[in-house]
Amino acid sequence: MVKAAKGTKPFSLFEWMLAGRYLRTRRREGFVSVIAGFSFLGIMLGVATLIVVLSVMNGFRKELLDKIVGINGHIFVAPIDSPLTDYADVAKRIAAVPGVKRAVPLVEGQAFGSSPYNGSGVLVRGIRGEDIHRIDSIAGNVRQGTLDNFDGSEGVAIGRRLAESLSLQAGDTLTLITPRGASTPFGTAPRVKAYPVKAVFEIGMTEFDATFVYMPLAEAQNYFNRPDDAQVIEVFLNNADKVDEARARIDDAAGRPIVQTDWRQRNRTFFAALEVERNVMFIILTLIVLVAALNIISGLIMLVKDKSSDVAILRTMGATRGAIMRVFLITGASIGIVGTIAGFFLGIAFTLNIQRIQSFISWLLNRDLWDPTVRFLSQVPAEIDSGEVTTVLAMALGLSLLATLYPSWKAAKLDPVEALRYG
Repeated sequence: MVKAAKGTKPFSLFEWMLAGRYLRTRRREGFVSVIAGFSFLGIMLGVATLIVVLSVMNGFRKELLDKIVGINGHIFVAPIDSPLTDYADVAKRIAAVPGVKRAVPLVEGQAFGSSPYNGSGVLVRGIRGEDIHRIDSIAGNVRQGTLDNFDGSEGVAIGRRLAESLSLQAGDTLTLITPRGASTPFGTAPRVKAYPVKAVFEIGMTEFDATFVYMPLAEAQNYFNRPDDAQVIEVFLNNADKVDEARARIDDAAGRPIVQTDWRQRNRTFFAALEVERNVMFIILTLIVLVAALNIISGLIMLVKDKSSDVAILRTMGATRGAIMRVFLITGASIGIVGTIAGFFLGIAFTLNIQRIQSFISWLLNRDLWDPTVRFLSQVPAEIDSGEVTTVLAMALGLSLLATLYPSWKAAKLDPVEALRYG
């Protein structure tokens, strides 16, 4: 009894060698190779672009969260029934709550800041000297002057962009004007007072650096007619995501009727818009990879048609349908896998050097491509998320492999007799 001939082992050297020959450029199938090249470029650029865009979006969210929440606190405690004259005791009790980093009493109000050269609307915040030293985004970013003896100085600390717009430096005088002044028989008179600029800080967020003016709490109470009173207590947590756990404890520790709001409520619309934009960008850029995968399909179908005679000869020589299918599967998958790997390295390299690239392009074009006054941040942020990168790679590889199934199946289904007769 004659034994049936066995086919080659799956993914044997013969199949890899044949797939490699199909990938190399030949004059006859040059157009097919061009399609394969564009498919490779499409997948590479699609993967790289996805990694870069998602990293920049993550960087935006992280930087904005750090700057907005880092300077404004995570929970805001305000009184309900009576003025917050016991703010020192309430802040001390709240600061002792587990998970709370610090509690900062504030007096806040709007004013018009002016110098001999210009004027601008500002947000004045009265704060204790011990508290301003503990806010890293301010105390750690003083560009001029000093915050030492802040309570006894009767001076103010202002943002760098506000200082630039008013042409002020540390040691100069800032004049603040507010309509909420002293009451007179003729109505409320505006209050005008000059303060020495004790320090100039740079948070890194344009809106804050161009608006905030910090002054000693006692001085702000006098300026805004709130003697021995605070408007709000800002609570900073060790973990910004554990707001719900802290709110109940803070309510118990306050020892008086209070109302609480948190950073999620105050910035819900802003961060929700960022999330929507990020998801839409992911969907749009995924289409680039999808188009490249469709190019793989068209290129493989044309390759199968061009190699139909070769397939027929291989089949008559004993090659199995599985072997033929694997040959074209390797051919198409190689484009997707190599393109995905190349896109991964290109995307990571671009993300890690995005600031240098932006500076080089700005120098090359002789124009500023990143305007901090429009984008709020002083430089391009980027934060690589390993989970998202893995998702992008898996998606690209999956689409590439799926794109090879139909052409490979089509090649395996070729009838050798028909192919030799009409090929």
